[in-house]
Amino acid sequence: MTTRSEALFSEALQVIPGGVNSPVRAFRSVGGNPVFIERAHGSHILDVDGNSYIDYVGSWGPMIVGHAHEKVLEAISSTAANGTSFGAPTEIEITLAQMIIDAVPSIEKVRMVNSGTEATMSAIRLARGVTGRDKIIKFNGCYHGHCDSLLVRAGSGALTLGVPDSPGIPEDCARHTLIAEYNDLDSVTRHFSGHPGGIAAVIVEPVAGNMGVIPPVPGFLEGLRSLTLEEGSLLIFDEVMSGFRVALGGSQERFGIEPDLTTLGKIIGGGLPVGAYGGKARYMDWIAPEGAVYQAGTLSGNPLAVAAGIATLEILMEPGAYDRLEETSRALETGLFETGRRLGAEMTFNRVGSMFTGFFTPGPVKDFAGAKTSDTALFGRYFHAMLAQGVYLAPSQFEAGFVSLAHTGEDIAVTVQAHERALSQVL
Repeated sequence: MTTRSEALFSEALQVIPGGVNSPVRAFRSVGGNPVFIERAHGSHILDVDGNSYIDYVGSWGPMIVGHAHEKVLEAISSTAANGTSFGAPTEIEITLAQMIIDAVPSIEKVRMVNSGTEATMSAIRLARGVTGRDKIIKFNGCYHGHCDSLLVRAGSGALTLGVPDSPGIPEDCARHTLIAEYNDLDSVTRHFSGHPGGIAAVIVEPVAGNMGVIPPVPGFLEGLRSLTLEEGSLLIFDEVMSGFRVALGGSQERFGIEPDLTTLGKIIGGGLPVGAYGGKARYMDWIAPEGAVYQAGTLSGNPLAVAAGIATLEILMEPGAYDRLEETSRALETGLFETGRRLGAEMTFNRVGSMFTGFFTPGPVKDFAGAKTSDTALFGRYFHAMLAQGVYLAPSQFEAGFVSLAHTGEDIAVTVQAHERALSQVL
């Protein structure tokens, strides 16, 4: 029963556009109305009607140590007792910055912001400032936040709602964004050939997560690195989703490719509103007040988010943390895949570390075009069948699922059993 959720959604529709404060929370692509969450702990969330779910959304990725972790809550509580915001420097900002620098191979200096959108927007501005060029290359189906120059052929919620481009973006702004195909180096090369000396940066999710999880094919990231170096353009890894998730040092550690700039998201704030962008000092020193590229934010480096981030990263740095994540994620992937194959489901499973997606297509899924072959109507029925059995997945075929350190062997077993029953109902 979701009676209370239904009532709250009716109320929300009167005061909030679409009843949600982010489109991706709506159930538009799967049908029905969203459930309203009251609280969470560990690997489970509880809605306002008292229904408990094993959570594979994890606040869209950042709850990698689980919900309401005791150490994270203590860090937030003790910090809040001294004040929630100062608009002035704090010592713990230095601590978090150094932890990020120590973990992420390419980062020598880092600037805190308030969201992943701010991080990517700022990295693009920095790249344009450094190179003196206007154009950027992004990839079809990759989402980098809702700033004007990046909300073109975007994935995530834009793809889910069928509006990959948005009204309100000036044509003059959009024309500076060139679209390439993920995992297709030739499409990138053509843009460089067509705009010699004009491309400031290539921005990419090194592990795509906003058209579902799609890993880079061998040679793709290496090719981007070579091309940008040859052309004098900057390579930006958007690790808002993959940073501290697919490895401690993110995708760049996992695949051994160092970008010029990196953007990070809410894992570094323990799920609180935060983001960051960082890179080589020779680029970061262009940022005001050191340099002329302006970027600012009153709440940047907010002490609550920073304290939660330090606690989260300390947990991730404990010996064996990523081994446990890998083991649990592999067990989930194996269980879902083998069950689907036994039942004759036309499904493809992609996983990198603790990020995963099950596509309702025989696959393989290596790019946006492959993801779009998924049977979204079938996914919608499957989603609701899983929800009814207490498993909370992202309400879209084109989103990633996430495993946390809080997920147990029992959680995985229950999920695989629910998967079997759901497929039996919908196939």
